Amino acid sequence: MRRRTVTAGNLEEILQVTTPVPVPEQAAAPPAPAPREGHGLRTDFEFELPRGYVDEAGTVHRHGAMRLATARDELRPQIDLRVKENPAYLSVVLLSQVITRIGSITDVHTGVVERMYATDVAFLQDFYRRVNSEGHTRAAVTCPHCEGGFEVDLSGGRLGES
Repeated sequence: MRRRTVTAGNLEEILQVTTPVPVPEQAAAPPAPAPREGHGLRTDFEFELPRGYVDEAGTVHRHGAMRLATARDELRPQIDLRVKENPAYLSVVLLSQVITRIGSITDVHTGVVERMYATDVAFLQDFYRRVNSEGHTRAAVTCPHCEGGFEVDLSGGRLGES
């Protein structure tokens, strides 16, 4: 097995080399049947930030969406020089890759995640873990008054919900 040293300079070259080659249409397998309604794989998850991201104009963005992570999403930060210098930066790079939208902002990059409040970053890290490890956004909680147990959806929703 040959080892290869990866630097930020040749990252794009390696990603292009490892990109799967498309199969010509005549040799392609017949299309898979469309999933029945309600039984398809859910890949996008809506969320609502506890505090909200404040952009340069002072607008607060609270609602957003995160997609499921791929193996490439989890591997790419490992070769990022910023992560090598500071392993804690891994979550910033990873979140910037899987968050597809925050409010009206669709270009979510590391600079956006860096300027988020720590509360929101912690929420997004937990949300990422739930979506990608557990496959759902629900959490078991206990009422502090009656000590009754119930589930809440971390993705947020109507007034009064998480």
